[in-house]
Amino acid sequence: MHVTADAVVCAVLAHGEHGAVVRAMTPMDGLLAGYVPGGRSRRMRPVLQPGNLVRAEFRARTEAQLAVLSVELIHSRAPLLGEPLAAAAIDWVTALTAAALPEGQPYPEVHSGLDGMLAAIEAAPSARAWAAALVRYELLLLSALGFGLDLSGCAAGGAGELAYVSPKSAAAVSREMGQAYAARLLPLPAFLLDGSQADWTGIEAGLRLAGHFLGRDILTDRRADVLAARERLVERLRRITG
Repeated sequence: MHVTADAVVCAVLAHGEHGAVVRAMTPMDGLLAGYVPGGRSRRMRPVLQPGNLVRAEFRARTEAQLAVLSVELIHSRAPLLGEPLAAAAIDWVTALTAAALPEGQPYPEVHSGLDGMLAAIEAAPSARAWAAALVRYELLLLSALGFGLDLSGCAAGGAGELAYVSPKSAAAVSREMGQAYAARLLPLPAFLLDGSQADWTGIEAGLRLAGHFLGRDILTDRRADVLAARERLVERLRRITG
């Protein structure tokens, strides 16, 4: 196996005395893991930061063997790590990507979404400008793994505005049909339907919606540990919204 690609560093795990196992998201080969000799050295630690863009070369004699990985830094997002909200967002989206995706499977739309999400965090003057993108990225990843929402129409056969999502079927329900059961349904924010600008109420609803299905369908068992990163981020977002 020999893959060379620009990749986003998603997870770094110490391995041996000086090395590190790195999981990085590539455009066409998906999430790949590789061993970086000296990955914990003073020189390599700033390069192997989650969120950084690197030129990665994976080499292995067989596909079953852990590849040896060499990396060169293309773009560092280390300056963002001094900002608590931005750092928490990068920590979460990279941890989610590394935990949720199977290795070696192409997910070009997820790579594009992750790259766009990180660029939004970097460019936005405030969290409100990237928080809606975060919800969209979480839902994109769910969809890519076969757990997407069904927003094609009302699951109960009603007409009119879609306003809820069933927590069991992940299908949308109209306001008319769901109003009597609103306490048992998940609110569906309008920005996910019409692409409008999201306010904090809509963002909070979107985070609740995506979080329900992430916890139920993907981040289970040993992968549930990464939800702690999401909880830290959501708590920090709540503080700035009052």
